[in-house]
Amino acid sequence: MSMLARRSVRGAITRAHHNISLTRSMYATSSKLAATKAAAEKPDLPTSAAQKPEPVAVGPLDRPLGVRQRPTTVVQTRTERVKELLDSDARTEQRRHLIKEAGKGYFHDMNMTRRNGGKTWVAPNVLIREDKALYFPNVNGQCLEDGLKKNTTTMCFGKISLIAMLGSQISQARIPSHFAQATSNHPYSRFRTNPLFQYVQVNLQENILKSFLVRMFSNSLRSTVPKELHPTYLVSSQNMEYVHDPLGMTNSKVGYVYLLDENLRIRWAGCADAYPTEPAALESCTGVLLKRLEEKAPKTGPVAASAT
Repeated sequence: MSMLARRSVRGAITRAHHNISLTRSMYATSSKLAATKAAAEKPDLPTSAAQKPEPVAVGPLDRPLGVRQRPTTVVQTRTERVKELLDSDARTEQRRHLIKEAGKGYFHDMNMTRRNGGKTWVAPNVLIREDKALYFPNVNGQCLEDGLKKNTTTMCFGKISLIAMLGSQISQARIPSHFAQATSNHPYSRFRTNPLFQYVQVNLQENILKSFLVRMFSNSLRSTVPKELHPTYLVSSQNMEYVHDPLGMTNSKVGYVYLLDENLRIRWAGCADAYPTEPAALESCTGVLLKRLEEKAPKTGPVAASAT
């Protein structure tokens, strides 16, 4: 092949490549223009509306809350702790819990409050059956009145107890919504004079730094909490990580309310902001438990004395 022919072939190939590149460039440019035009014609949505999660209906509480083992104040021995660590079922459950927690982000609880205010269940209208009810675990803490150590097992045994679990300012603001007859001094003006009833508040701060700050500003806390509730107000830093799910405490930003019978069983539970039917249900269930306990108590006891 002559030199002239070779140059002609090379020129033809170069022109073909140039045409292909030009075609691709024009196609890409037209696609971008079409996409830009479509985006411009699409109406803009407000940022808050676009990010707002779709509302989901909150279902009723579908299981008894609590732990199966009866709470105790006896400290575990070294042998018992080793035996618990070697239990294969316990280790498997711990691994499941750790895997579940590892998938949560730092702002998970705060983001969940945007959906139904963090409410995960609707409280029952009646008491949980005694043979199905589970136990409230033992919680240790410092009493707001004198700073001495107390625990819920000793405080609540033999009485009808309403326990409020607090973890933040948000939860403290939401707890009163569960009390139908709230007053400035006590959540239940109807039961406040009954010696078999008590209202226990647990300020749970599992974070060491937050717990330290709460203890540091305990004087400010005393001025906020009514004086007559100081004996039953506990500030706790106990690690309750492995009982959050059994208690239904899946969000640290909302409050939880548990109604306990005299045997430390959870007979009613509520969370976050109360729905309109929940305060009346809680008051009714509390009255039923108190009436049953008064019937069991001896007629010469404090119940009979308070009735006269």
